[in-house]
Amino acid sequence: MAGPTRNELLFRFFFSLGGLGLLVITVMVRGISSAAALVEVVGIAGAFFGGTAIWSALKLWRNRD
Repeated sequence: MAGPTRNELLFRFFFSLGGLGLLVITVMVRGISSAAALVEVVGIAGAFFGGTAIWSALKLWRNRD
C-alpha cells in the first residue's frame, strides 16, 4: 500500500483549512465562552483540522515534483 495520492492529500489539506476557517468564523460570531464545551469544540476540532492540515502539508512538501 503506497498511501494517499497527491490529489487526496490536496483535498485533505484544503478541507482542513476550510474547517479551521469555519472554526475561526464560529468563534468570532459566537464569542469565546467559559464553558467546558470550549475545550471540546475549539480544542479538539482545532487539533484535528490543524493536525490534518500540517500532516498533509508536510507530505505534499516532501513528495513535491
